[in-house]
Amino acid sequence: MRLAMFSDIHGNSIALDAVLADVQAVGGVDGFLVLGDLAAGGYDPSGAVERLRALPDAQFVRGNTEAVLASGEPAGMAPMFGWAHKRLAADGHMEWIAALPLEVRVSLPDGAHVLGNHAAPGTDGTDGRALVPAQTEAEVRELLAGCGADLVCVGHSHWPMDRTVDGVRILNTGSVSNPWAPDLRACWTLLDADAQGHRVEQRRVAYDLDAVLDALHRSGNPAADALAGHFRGERTPPGNVPDREAGLCSNVDPAASTTGG
Repeated sequence: MRLAMFSDIHGNSIALDAVLADVQAVGGVDGFLVLGDLAAGGYDPSGAVERLRALPDAQFVRGNTEAVLASGEPAGMAPMFGWAHKRLAADGHMEWIAALPLEVRVSLPDGAHVLGNHAAPGTDGTDGRALVPAQTEAEVRELLAGCGADLVCVGHSHWPMDRTVDGVRILNTGSVSNPWAPDLRACWTLLDADAQGHRVEQRRVAYDLDAVLDALHRSGNPAADALAGHFRGERTPPGNVPDREAGLCSNVDPAASTTGG
């Protein structure tokens, strides 16, 4: 069983296309786990959702941005969300977005149980809870309590992470769109499992950032200027990121398409 896992597409169809091309370049997969924040925060909310809904054997969870989009009328939302909501509704996607589940569970051939959430077990991040690299083991343990999984897969923070606490492995797939500097490439995770065990490869994929910035400024998104700064890496990551996770975000070879597994 081979699964492609990714999160935080944020309406960036160009970055998503690059990730999907890389999935095919490594031999394809048997299914997809898509961990939320699909549409809002970019130039092409409907185009990204159309691509995602067309994926074969894909499972999805909602992120905090889907929770906002489904929370009410666009007039009551922040302008960026109202703009995305109107486009998604016009193209018939809001009902699907509103029905996205909080979590998905998958059993691997080796018997391991996978839990997928956007931010942490039991939350899409709207309550402020999330698994992030700087947390102590005690903080992580509290977030994992009762999760019933051997492998917990999340997104939300835009930081790739691979960490084990009390026998539970935590994977953050990073983000397809606007990851933290210095490595601005799209990120996704390949999970390869058989009866003998499972293996993880976190991959980085370059995409045409100039084309994204041009499309963003032409899109009419009212937050385009602020979002452009995010795409260019003009922001500081919150908290202290341990060296292990920072290494997963920045390859020594900028031409390489993968990071450590």
